[in-house]
Amino acid sequence: MNLGMTLARNARQIPEKKAVIFGDISYTYKQLNEKVNQLANGLIAHRIKKGEKIAILMKNSDQFMIVFYAIMKVGAIAVPINFRLTAVEVRYIVEDSDAAVIFFDRSYATLVSQVVENNKNIKLQVCVGNKTEKNQITMNAIRNDNVSEPVVEVLESDDAEILYTSGTTGNPKGAVFDHHRILYVAFTSAIMMKMGPEDNLLHVAPLFHSAQLNLFMITGTLLGSMHVIQQDFQPDLVLQAIEHYEISLFFAVPTMYNFLLQVPNYEKYDLTSVKRCGYGSAPMPTALIQKAMTLFGHKQFFNMCGLTEAGPGGVLLLPDEHKTKMGAGGKAMLCTEVRVVNERGEDVAPFETGEFIIKSEMVMKEYYKNPEETRQALRDGWLYTGDLATMDEDGYVTLVDRKKDMIISGGENIYSTEVEQVLYQYPDILEAAVIGLPDEVWGEKVVAIVVGKKGENLDEEALKLFCSERLASYKVPTEIIVKDTIPRNASGKILKYRLREALS
Repeated sequence: MNLGMTLARNARQIPEKKAVIFGDISYTYKQLNEKVNQLANGLIAHRIKKGEKIAILMKNSDQFMIVFYAIMKVGAIAVPINFRLTAVEVRYIVEDSDAAVIFFDRSYATLVSQVVENNKNIKLQVCVGNKTEKNQITMNAIRNDNVSEPVVEVLESDDAEILYTSGTTGNPKGAVFDHHRILYVAFTSAIMMKMGPEDNLLHVAPLFHSAQLNLFMITGTLLGSMHVIQQDFQPDLVLQAIEHYEISLFFAVPTMYNFLLQVPNYEKYDLTSVKRCGYGSAPMPTALIQKAMTLFGHKQFFNMCGLTEAGPGGVLLLPDEHKTKMGAGGKAMLCTEVRVVNERGEDVAPFETGEFIIKSEMVMKEYYKNPEETRQALRDGWLYTGDLATMDEDGYVTLVDRKKDMIISGGENIYSTEVEQVLYQYPDILEAAVIGLPDEVWGEKVVAIVVGKKGENLDEEALKLFCSERLASYKVPTEIIVKDTIPRNASGKILKYRLREALS
């Protein structure tokens, strides 16, 4: 089995089933497979070989899906890239991955020209739009009329993706996955979230990110579900799409749920078709979970707590478990083992903080061209995540911080997520981030960066008093900084290293 075969199988077995809707464009599974084959056969005609890396710099669209599956069918390796990155950051990934081809939206044509300048590895620059710049070619010029399956032997053990980490602590690293690992992610997601061909999926989180790509797009295609794709996250349009297309399964990062709740008169939308909601990619405060549950009529909510290097996999908090364990990451996913260990690799006692480690078929093969980082991350079959966590006596894991984000003030360990959970309970706060900054007396001081809801002025002293009533004195922020925005990457994770750099 390989990822391209899952699409070809649907084209044979459910040819007339609706596969993709993007704006006014729609495809059946037969039509989608033919479009994919035309592009795949075109790539072969342009001498693109099995095993070559193909970068994708595209927003969510039907074309993203066509490009991705064409890459799978020629046995090449997809390298999805965050479209919000600068030219310098994109160049780093293109060069580090040894990409031979780059597909991109028309709006990124100028940026791509800068990125690939003097890059001798690049064979093709393929623009999805009709206009191109020097040395670029359109996707229409690549595809040909051959709709038959490409004649390429793609094994389950062949590499399929290089997914670059978020870079929340520095330069991103390329996590390598073969078809076997990604298929395991899809099988596990389907079983644990009870997904099926009857599901209508809405893709609003970026498809270049491992969660939306592997957990939902690939799983939905494996099952023959219907995909509704939106290019950009616009909260009111998301609610409209859920109502119009009768979306049954919805996934979003916490920030997105927060913005859905800011839509004026959000109660007017009929969201009753939604049976299950997934959230993940970043910690979600319990106060926000409860509000999101109210928005969707207390439907089944799943906390999907993992990381790119695990597929993304890790732990899952099931709907019924939210009644007693809300705020926890969850228990180990199917076919997964998890532990929380100390510096010597020994299991810590219940509720004691240690490093969260994972073992499963879904964990990456390696970091691309980075043996030292691979040795640090993969030890004795376990993936050392760099996340600090606790495990209770029932086996439920709760992430408390990144190792590099833990604050040590006066010899006390302070976990930023604990302070952030309290800040999110304050009614006028929209977003919050807590970091440690140097302090001559205590070593580090606790600093909170907050964004108020529209039209609300935040009283810093009132906020400190609010925190002091709910936190030990050494955990209360000594400084509160009000901002208009907090820097995040596309998966919703706060870039705390940028905050530290800006405020140090």
